[in-house]
Amino acid sequence: MNVLFATPECAPFVKTGGLGDVSAALPPALARLGADVRVLMPAYGDMRLAGELVATWSLPAAGDWPAAQLLQVHRSGSPALLLLSCPGLYARGGSPYGDAGGQDFADNARRFGLLSRVAALLGTTASPCGWRADVVHANDWPCGLAPLFLRQAREATGAPVAAGVLTVHNLAFQGLFPLAACEALGVAPAHRGIDGLEFWGQGSMLKAGLQFADAITTVSPRYAHEIQTEAEGFGLDGVLRAQAPRLQGILNGIDTAVWDPATDALITERYGIGRLEAKAVNKTALQAACGLAPRRDRPLFGHVGRLTGQKGVDLIAAGADALVRGGAQLVVLGSGEPALQAALSEAAARHPTHIHVHLGFDETLAHQIVAGADAFLMPSRFEPCGLTQMYSQAYGTPPVVTPVGGLADTVTDALSGGGGFVMAGATQQAFDDAVARALSLWAQPRRWRAIQRAGMARDFGWDAPARAYLDVYQRVAQEMGMGLAP
Repeated sequence: MNVLFATPECAPFVKTGGLGDVSAALPPALARLGADVRVLMPAYGDMRLAGELVATWSLPAAGDWPAAQLLQVHRSGSPALLLLSCPGLYARGGSPYGDAGGQDFADNARRFGLLSRVAALLGTTASPCGWRADVVHANDWPCGLAPLFLRQAREATGAPVAAGVLTVHNLAFQGLFPLAACEALGVAPAHRGIDGLEFWGQGSMLKAGLQFADAITTVSPRYAHEIQTEAEGFGLDGVLRAQAPRLQGILNGIDTAVWDPATDALITERYGIGRLEAKAVNKTALQAACGLAPRRDRPLFGHVGRLTGQKGVDLIAAGADALVRGGAQLVVLGSGEPALQAALSEAAARHPTHIHVHLGFDETLAHQIVAGADAFLMPSRFEPCGLTQMYSQAYGTPPVVTPVGGLADTVTDALSGGGGFVMAGATQQAFDDAVARALSLWAQPRRWRAIQRAGMARDFGWDAPARAYLDVYQRVAQEMGMGLAP
């Protein structure tokens, strides 16, 4: 089966969150199971690639679309990478989605419309590269127009066209744009209304994907149910309920080649479930690196992620003083909302030997926090899947989480024999109570070791999710009469 994995980001080249990690790990897992996978993403201006450029295809200007190039890069041990080169659209500073000040690029519909158009093109007989996808797997709103373009190609020509699968990684981001742009984007008039991509007077790239994909997946079973509710549906819950027969939650995995304490080159001392005592070396090293008091008799809590209300970081900031009074230390790595950055920095200034805050992102420090902390804080108000709670359990660092989305699907409370602490809800009291429970059990080494081992014994790898995705691909391909062998 030929699978095109279309994505706006892929680690280690470009990463703003979990989608970058998924794009790096899922395609190789699919390839190990026999799929012929290509990864398609934009060629951003500041990308550094480790690979060999093996082919180039020209994509002539067409209508309102600019000329572009498709570059194939060979990567040892990974599926081929197809880079969509169009410097006028992608060679910019900032993030893939906006400038250095955090403002979205005004022409994102055009930028990612081109990505979606080329993804769809690779699923048709007009594919320029001698390879045609049986399934185009589009990821999140930046690739949301790809299923629509596939549908239009199917309706226009009747020729073989790939099936379209859309994965929703975070429904909160929808790729809105003025409806007046539909003409330039090539959206057929019949698909511009309420039964198409129209969303409260605007166009929605994500809604286009939901309406026209042959299958929809999201990144955890719990989240698949949550987004069909008014509370978590961000205005698209009715669309998702209507599409429920084609919607499936598949839990993300983690890349165990990158996140494994027994082989991790970024941590001070490697360890495993049978050598947990070596984890303490990482704690001492983390305390030293962060300027914290070198106290083995104090539990150390960690947090890595976006500093936003969605992630419940306000609960961490508000609970920081109580955490220190309870005899603990805290290390935070991330960036986000200015008010939360300020609140955490002020807490660190009040407790310089017990709280350290690093604003920004540092991959090495992220690994060192997951390995060196005793427990990990992740009190998200909603969480489609989340990866760090899986990383932390694999590293024997029990997470404190809310019972939402992928957190509910991956963390079992210590009271039930699991490897973490599940809050009663996303409230300050529930957070403080869960932290207090973790502090109490940390003071009981035998029980704490059992909690650590319960988390480390879990299999969070990509093999099972990749098989589930292949099942989805096979089903939609058969529904479209492609006759592919299972």
